Amino acid sequence: MIEKKTILKKEEKAVFVSVIQKDQTEEMVDEYLAELAELAITAGLIPVRSFKQKLPHPDTRTYVGKGKLQEIKQFIALKDIDVLVVDDELNGSTIRNIEKELGIKVLDRPTIILNIFSQRATTAASKVQVELAQYLFILPKLKNMWTHLDKQSGSVGARGGVGEKQIQTDRSIVKDKISLLRKKLIEIEKQATTQRKERGEFIRISEIGYTNTGKSTLFNLITKGDVFAEDKLFATLDTKTSKVVFDRTPFLISDTVGFIRKLPHHLIDSFKSTLQEALESDILLHVVDISHDNFEDQINVVNKTLQELKAFDKPIITIFNKMDLYKQKHFDQWVSDEVKQDLLLELKNKWNVITNNQAVFISATEKQNIEELRTVILHKVRDMYQIRFPYKTVYYT
Repeated sequence: MIEKKTILKKEEKAVFVSVIQKDQTEEMVDEYLAELAELAITAGLIPVRSFKQKLPHPDTRTYVGKGKLQEIKQFIALKDIDVLVVDDELNGSTIRNIEKELGIKVLDRPTIILNIFSQRATTAASKVQVELAQYLFILPKLKNMWTHLDKQSGSVGARGGVGEKQIQTDRSIVKDKISLLRKKLIEIEKQATTQRKERGEFIRISEIGYTNTGKSTLFNLITKGDVFAEDKLFATLDTKTSKVVFDRTPFLISDTVGFIRKLPHHLIDSFKSTLQEALESDILLHVVDISHDNFEDQINVVNKTLQELKAFDKPIITIFNKMDLYKQKHFDQWVSDEVKQDLLLELKNKWNVITNNQAVFISATEKQNIEELRTVILHKVRDMYQIRFPYKTVYYT
């Protein structure tokens, strides 16, 4: 019988492992592992160390080779580690093989993400979406989950063994649960669609971006609201929408869930209703953490996801946030003001070309350049109103 239980306990010590495959560089994998450690912290784990190994592809039995596994095992015993986290998705058989070798709990990247989503879900919609994603994740892993029962009963390889029957029972339970949750989501989406229709003819804007780029902080600044904002990955999952008026021009703005690399497809599918605001919006505000060492990779992840969701053709304003941190990181005290201005101008010119002059550089926490952002948003909103309602006056409070 499938039981729902807490995957992680708070304050467990964790180590991480990743395979450097032939199409990856060591620097790329270092970045993935650093992000995995951030995910683990958000989930409540304590990162201790990361391991990596160059292989053409992960070992089908134990992910890494025997030598690397022994190295990890020795470190686990030395430091009293509780959890090994793998920076890829593993099947149930591989997880059990590694656990047998190491004697500790083994989790993969999607499991960590799902655990965070489960912790952060607050509304009925997000709770149903998380639960659906969890069951979709479990379903393909049921194979071999109960084969130990066949071995204990001496029926290895026999048709209709104890393990096979248990797998069939569990699969039936999970499929029934998935069907029920999908029906619930359809009903929730019908209600959400009705609510969106009731918002009238307002231009709609959605904030999008990689997780932890400052979307909620910026949303609070624009709306003077109180959306939960925290310096952790996936600080909020639930879409929040507010009405805003700039210079007698009203519009609706929504803060959506952050994107991340290696997000399982079944999770994207489950969260389509959460991202529905972005899919149906007139304008997208792509918030970027420009202080992040790999912000360009994060931009590519978001753009790729938008393409998968068929939302990449919408007008996009790219907001490069955390400029204060960017300057701290790249400009030391010996750089003259003139050189700083030249470097900033070069940066802005580069991204204005890439974004077709739809880029704004701000710091939401320091409230820097917010007036320019307001002006850019206002002009874009008014342009959209003129296109949609060419014979109607919409500048009102």
